[in-house]
Amino acid sequence: MSAAVAAERTGLFQALARVREVGLFAVLAALALATAAINPRFLGAQGVKDILEDVAVTALLCVGETIVLLMRQVDLSISSILGLTAYATGALFIAHPAMPIPLVMAIGAVGGAALGALNGGLVAWGGVPSLVATLGTLYVFRGADFAWVKGAQINATSLPGHFLGLATAGVGPVPFLALIVVGLIALSGYALRHYPAGREYFALGSNEEAARLAGIDVRRRLLLGFICCGAIAGFAGVLFTARFGTVDATAGTGLELHVIAACVVGGVAITGGVGSVEGAAIGALLLATISNALVSLRVPAFWEQTIEGAMLLAAISLDLVIARHTLALMRSGRRHG
Repeated sequence: MSAAVAAERTGLFQALARVREVGLFAVLAALALATAAINPRFLGAQGVKDILEDVAVTALLCVGETIVLLMRQVDLSISSILGLTAYATGALFIAHPAMPIPLVMAIGAVGGAALGALNGGLVAWGGVPSLVATLGTLYVFRGADFAWVKGAQINATSLPGHFLGLATAGVGPVPFLALIVVGLIALSGYALRHYPAGREYFALGSNEEAARLAGIDVRRRLLLGFICCGAIAGFAGVLFTARFGTVDATAGTGLELHVIAACVVGGVAITGGVGSVEGAAIGALLLATISNALVSLRVPAFWEQTIEGAMLLAAISLDLVIARHTLALMRSGRRHG
C-alpha cells in the first residue's frame, strides 16, 4: 500500500470514527435519560459526581493506550505501572506530608515513563511483539510491587487532606480529578491531530513501511509512544491514590483490559492508524455509565461484564465491516477514476 493510499484510507476511517463518536454520545445520552426516568437520583449532583470519579482514571489511561493502539501495538502493563506509582505516591506523602502535589505528580509521570521506556525498548529494538513484551512486564512490574509492599497497605487517614481533595472537592458536581483528566484529554487530542509528531503515530499504524519511506524514524516513534503511555499510566497512579485513598499491591489489577475495551468501543481500531483520545474517553464514559446504571437499577453485577464484552465484539465487528467496505469503495473509485 503506497503512502497516498494509506493516507486516503486513514482519512476515510477518521471521518467514520467521528460519526461513531457522535453515535456513542447519543447512546450515552439516551442511556442516562432512560435510567434517570426510572431513578431520578441517577442524574442528580451526587450521581454525576460518582460517574465522573469512576471514569476519570480509566479515561486517562485510555489516552496512553490510544497512542499505542494507533501504532498497531498494545500495552498490557499499564495497570501494573499504575499500581507501582499509586503505592509510591502514598509512600511519598507518608514520608514527606508537605510535599507539593505537582512534584508528586511529576515523580509519578517520570517513574511511569521509565517503565514505558523498557516496554518501548523491547518492542522497538528487541523486536519482541508488544503483546508478548507488555504481558511479560505486566507480571514483572506487579511482582516488583508485591516484593516492595510486602503485604502492607496505605490508608486514606495517612494521606494529606488537600491531596484527597482532588477527588472529593470540585466545581459543582465535577471533581477536580475529572477536570484534570478532561484538560489532559483535550491537550493530547489537539497534539495528536495538529502536530507532526502526533500525526506520525497515525502514519505508523496505517502502514509502517510507508511511514519509514516517508522519513519517519519508526523505532524512535515506537519508543516515544510507549514512553508516553507509561508516563500517563504513572500519572494516573497518582490520581488513583487520590481517588481511592486505600492502596496496596493489588491496585489497578485487571484495569488494562477494561481500558482496551473502552478504547475499541470508542472507535480506536485495533488494526492501528484510526481513532482519537476523545472517542476513547467517550467509550470509557459509556462503560462507566452502564456500570452505574446497572447498580442504580439493581441489576445483577455479572451483566456488566456481559454487556461490556458484547459491546467490544460489536465494535470490532463494525471496524472490520467498515474497513472492508471502505477499501472496496477505494478500489472501485480508482478503477473508474
